[in-house]
Amino acid sequence: MKRINIFIAGLILVLSQSFLTANAGWDPDDKDKPTSTEEVDATIAAFLKQDANMQGFFDSAHGYAVFPKIYKAAIGVGGAYGTGQVYEKGKFIGDAKLSQLTYGLQFGGQAYSEVIFFGEEDALERFKAEKMEFSAQASAVAVTAGASADAAYEHGVAIFTLAIGGLMYEASIGGQKFSFNPAE
Repeated sequence: MKRINIFIAGLILVLSQSFLTANAGWDPDDKDKPTSTEEVDATIAAFLKQDANMQGFFDSAHGYAVFPKIYKAAIGVGGAYGTGQVYEKGKFIGDAKLSQLTYGLQFGGQAYSEVIFFGEEDALERFKAEKMEFSAQASAVAVTAGASADAAYEHGVAIFTLAIGGLMYEASIGGQKFSFNPAE
């Protein structure tokens, strides 16, 4: 009887600990902090290290959006979120947020970087007006050596992704949505 009481007391103690908040080192406002120029520069350098031919896209595009870290997780229903910076003719014009909701057969988590090139002014204006939505899995090019050689703009947009880490299995449906906040 005494062992059962000790066991129950221990079980209650363990279960009660699971309801306490663990927030050491976590800043809930951190996700809303704008991406730094240093993060963008490092991301561009990582893309160019994988495929130097991407420099042609940076040089010729009317504009581009760089998302250094997009975090994605799923168990049946999935989501992704990331922040980035937007450039027009090489000049910073504002910050952007990416969000994604997917459903289907999917499981895992991953982090990746994404660069979206706007080949023409109209495509960039659609992005800034938040009228652009697409499935990156269907239209993005995973950057490997020489991958940009075969890449082309589709509806004025070219998308490249670079894996940072994680493992994800997916056969899902969903789209990325963007919001744009102009620089002051």
